[in-house]
Amino acid sequence: MSTSEKVAIVTGASRGIGAAIAKRLGRDGFTVVVNYAGSAEAAAAVVHEIEAAGGKAITAQADVSDVEQVKRMFTSAEAAFGGIDVLVNNAGIMMLAPLAATDDQNFSRQIDINLKGTFNTLREAATRLRSGGRIVNFSTTVVGLKLETYGVYAATKAAVETLTAIMAKEMRGRNINVNAIAPGPTATDLFLNGKSDELIERMSKVNPLERLGTPEDIADAVSFFVGPDSGWINGQVLRANGGVI
Repeated sequence: MSTSEKVAIVTGASRGIGAAIAKRLGRDGFTVVVNYAGSAEAAAAVVHEIEAAGGKAITAQADVSDVEQVKRMFTSAEAAFGGIDVLVNNAGIMMLAPLAATDDQNFSRQIDINLKGTFNTLREAATRLRSGGRIVNFSTTVVGLKLETYGVYAATKAAVETLTAIMAKEMRGRNINVNAIAPGPTATDLFLNGKSDELIERMSKVNPLERLGTPEDIADAVSFFVGPDSGWINGQVLRANGGVI
């Protein structure tokens, strides 16, 4: 199939990195399913922008931590477009705290969205993606940096990296590539909220390119992973972080 006949589900696509990915894949010719949990208006705005640029997209409400909602999203996409070719597991939350100060709600919420949510969509994709498909999961550079207060968040993403490598092997015979991207500090609300200007400036200088990443930087990497030139890359994690580690 040509790119124009392929369908991509992007989770958490109403804002930030997810929105940038959805828009980039729309420009690349994919029909994009813009998933959101609660931001219907923002998701609709992403769809409008994709369509205004000549692309094709729809919104799909689903909390990825809910098994039935995830199943419904995949079923709706198949009914609307005949099949699914790409899954981008971008949905995630980050709640920072030292381990000693991490309460049960903090722990459970991050596990539910970042790990269980990724598992839920991977399980559906394992049987529903068409041959030749692509899966891109999201990790974090903090898995390597191991920064204080990121303990639970980084742990969920380390688990996602393990799922990525194992699923790549389990897709043997299906011609489905499974990879992950591990962004470094990126200028999104998820990263910027709660940080002082001084801390943001300091973190922007950590990598040798001396700037924060942008959502578009990460979308470019996703575009490569789901495109025709990545066919020999499978089960890998790309540290998209400007060289910080």
